[in-house]
Amino acid sequence: MNTQNVNTEQLISQLNNALLPTDAISAIAALSASKITENKAISALIQAFSHHHPCVGKAAVEALVKLAPASVEPLIFAFRNSPDQGVQAYIIQALALIGDSRAVDLLAEVVGTEVANHCQGNVRRIAARGLGKIGRTAEQPEVIRYAVEKLTWALLTPEDWGLRYAAAVSLQEIGTPAAYAALQTSLNQEADKVVRSRITMAATKNLSD
Repeated sequence: MNTQNVNTEQLISQLNNALLPTDAISAIAALSASKITENKAISALIQAFSHHHPCVGKAAVEALVKLAPASVEPLIFAFRNSPDQGVQAYIIQALALIGDSRAVDLLAEVVGTEVANHCQGNVRRIAARGLGKIGRTAEQPEVIRYAVEKLTWALLTPEDWGLRYAAAVSLQEIGTPAAYAALQTSLNQEADKVVRSRITMAATKNLSD
């Protein structure tokens, strides 16, 4: 019997049967350190998002980021198949930190979603920052263009000032001519002093570059 398979099963069992948050976090840390990228290990980490203690979800996010790129597709699949907004929020956090271009459609979709509460609004802002990382690191011009288009919409359209702020930061990071043009355009209509100050900073930095 394969020793690694046995070890993986043991760690997954420890995670699934953990009685205390500290036990779950220890199992997550062990899975992360082992660098096991099997689907069953990644699935167990995603399931940990359902744990009632937020420290467990945070640890699972960090582990799944370390296991990227193997964790990207399972995370996207899990988002599409989970009705739990809390689980979805953790998934978006992980994908935003990873910044893999395969997640660009999902992150763009989340940015454009109508929100019913503050928590959902925060997820949109995290998704916007994820688009910034993708736009900054992607090699495909169409992915960068799509990220900029969605961030431009987020900068110019929503009532959520936090989302507009996140979009400004992301567009500054991407730094393409189209991103710079969006920042310049938004200066003419942004009423919030905090957001306007951040946009001015971003536009000035792009100009100096």
